[in-house]
Amino acid sequence: MFTVSREFTFCYGHRLLDYNGKCAHPHGHNAKVLIELQNEALDQDGMVLDFTELKRTIGQWLEDFLDHQMILQDGDPLVPVLREMGEPVFLMSEKPTAENLAKLVFEKSGEFGFPVAAVTFWETEKCCAEYRTD
Repeated sequence: MFTVSREFTFCYGHRLLDYNGKCAHPHGHNAKVLIELQNEALDQDGMVLDFTELKRTIGQWLEDFLDHQMILQDGDPLVPVLREMGEPVFLMSEKPTAENLAKLVFEKSGEFGFPVAAVTFWETEKCCAEYRTD
């Protein structure tokens, strides 16, 4: 089995509704995402996938949709306020935790047709969550 990984970084803000702790308040993070791809065979170029293709697709999606966005849960009362101010907002049906953001990036990578095995999402330098296939 061949495995390759590509790392991406971006900045975002979020808060967690109905949470008893600091993350209930709007705040920001410098995220790091590691996308791991896996395949039994290599392509005609001897690769699982060209790293440039990862950057061009999922890297661009991260930049366009998550970088410098306020990532909030549907129904957050902050959404209309931010939108009225012209601020960028990305909505999730779940709470925007590191776990759910790892799953979001995993699923988006799969939509691009990549053989994604795992996504690790660092919310801080010392805290991360992983979503992977079995």
